[in-house]
Amino acid sequence: MTLDHVEARVNGPNEGDKAPDFDLPTDTGRVRFADLKGRKVVLFFYPKDDTPGCTTESVGFSQAKADFEAVGAVLVGVSKDTAAKHGKFRAKHGLTVELGSDAESDVIERYGSWVEKSLYGRQYMGIDRSTFLIDGNGVVRRIWRKVKVKGHVEAVLEAARELA
Repeated sequence: MTLDHVEARVNGPNEGDKAPDFDLPTDTGRVRFADLKGRKVVLFFYPKDDTPGCTTESVGFSQAKADFEAVGAVLVGVSKDTAAKHGKFRAKHGLTVELGSDAESDVIERYGSWVEKSLYGRQYMGIDRSTFLIDGNGVVRRIWRKVKVKGHVEAVLEAARELA
């Protein structure tokens, strides 16, 4: 690996890298990367349950769940919210995607989605809305960072279809 390549790397995996493991509590039990072996995984990180952008994104993925399943992909959303809060969020909006709770930011950090942000000149750490498409061999094939919600679900679905 050249020095230029090292400097270009972000924290977390890059496309072509093995995806970091995860094992997270959900409102229905746990979601484990090991249990999804052999299947495509769409792992999306979002800042907070029940906020406008996060709700729109989660509803969009839920509405497209059957389309993702048709191409062999599992959907998993992750935020720092508790599993109980995820349960209320899922019930309120009729969400069908699995939502993992990463209260300690361990998985969020391993995927490079815990980043410095700025709002009205104030610097703080938060979750970068990001999505990782992982193939059945556990390799990251596509990464979307600083996601804009509009059109995102469709773009991820198209990429999952192309992974045939």
